Amino acid sequence: MFEGAVWVVALKAFRATKGDRRWLEAPRQSKDPALFTVLFEDTAAMLGLLIALFGIALSQVLGLPVLDGAASFLIGPLLAATAAFLAWECQSLLTGEGVAPEVRASIQRIAATEPGVVRPNEVLTMHFGPKDVLVALSLDFEGRRSAADVETAVTHIEQRNRGGERSCSRWKGSPDYELLRANRRSRRACG
Repeated sequence: MFEGAVWVVALKAFRATKGDRRWLEAPRQSKDPALFTVLFEDTAAMLGLLIALFGIALSQVLGLPVLDGAASFLIGPLLAATAAFLAWECQSLLTGEGVAPEVRASIQRIAATEPGVVRPNEVLTMHFGPKDVLVALSLDFEGRRSAADVETAVTHIEQRNRGGERSCSRWKGSPDYELLRANRRSRRACG
């Protein structure tokens, strides 16, 4: 009874968060494993209970105790398959999954449009939670930018990215200081 009540709550919450995505696509794109883990684990548990009920009922009605054992042999693979699916879907979040390509492209686009940024070199991201993302940016700045200007630009890029759907809450902005020095040297050499 409790298993069924928890399953109904998890199903309603999952339907609300999955949107137009298919049932197996939603967990793959989700960054919050708690909800789909509860739903899939409870679904497997309830299916296992139904298999056990039918196995016991059929063994009693038909007088074949082997059916009770056969039901157990069906429940084991069901639970193992569910555990394997959940482990596969959650492992990338445990080992550090990056953001979706469209979010990464948005971060690069925002960084590229910041005044003083020549180009973003590399964008590395890693999820720490559903809306907690570490972003490491390597940026080339114009040579005439001071350290204070670079810091202001990185702060501005960070603030603009935090306004999106996902909160990119931890940032490591890395200007390309070699380029800054090379640009300063070339300006000095030219006059």
